[in-house]
Amino acid sequence: MTPRRLVPWLLLGVLVLAQIGYPLTTGTTRARLTVATVVLGYLLSVSHALLSRGPRAAAALVAVATGGGLAIEALGVATGFPFGSYDYSGELGPKLFGVPLVIPLAWTWMAWPAWLAAVRLTGAGSGRTAAGAELAAGGSGRTATGWRRISLAAAGLAAWDLFLDPQMVAEGYWVWLRQTPALPGLPGIPVSNYLGWLLFAVLLMTLLRPLGGPAVGDPDPADPPMYALYLWTYFSSILAHAVFLRLPASALWGAVAMSVAAVPLAVTLLRGRQQRLRVSTPR
Repeated sequence: MTPRRLVPWLLLGVLVLAQIGYPLTTGTTRARLTVATVVLGYLLSVSHALLSRGPRAAAALVAVATGGGLAIEALGVATGFPFGSYDYSGELGPKLFGVPLVIPLAWTWMAWPAWLAAVRLTGAGSGRTAAGAELAAGGSGRTATGWRRISLAAAGLAAWDLFLDPQMVAEGYWVWLRQTPALPGLPGIPVSNYLGWLLFAVLLMTLLRPLGGPAVGDPDPADPPMYALYLWTYFSSILAHAVFLRLPASALWGAVAMSVAAVPLAVTLLRGRQQRLRVSTPR
């Protein structure tokens, strides 16, 4: 296995081990493990973008997700828009503009696998392999596929917050100053927070493709670690919230919302594997 494929799998393995340790820790140890987990996830996604798509794609991911994430969070802390009024504790490390530096890393960590899951589900339609078809169709095919991809990627990223926010609020890592209206079973977090996530996710995914270049619009043979990351995040979050963290409502909300991308991705990958087995099995 080449470094291009080996490095993401190794980082994913370390990340999974760190996340398994989360329910087993408390207090300061848990906060430090949270930061370490986000940093690992960030390194995983950015290194995969670099190794699989090149420097332009990695730079675009960092600029849009990390830089944009910091900017939108700083705006949110200062003005309450678009998430609502909230404040971070000091448990997640150093801050810039009132935002822990680890927060925009988390945006980046999950933005890349959400994008690649959408690319896999919508097929090659806005990258290098679509050039001829785009010319023939006058660009209409690319536009339709592009918007489907952006919508699916944005929903796949924003849905993750239905797991993340209840978990982090329960730990006291941030607190909402205005907590209503809230979703049933998820007190303390206004609905505006989830709508704000979705708004920024749409903007992020809209910018990622043109800034990242044609390579980010097509699936790549090196993408399975990112599919595994997305599906691991989905299924492990359901289990952790329902069993270990005693947050059954967020387990349910997250399971329903994130299934929009996670379930079709799992089905698509399973079917692809079955097809490969049929082709490789002698008659």
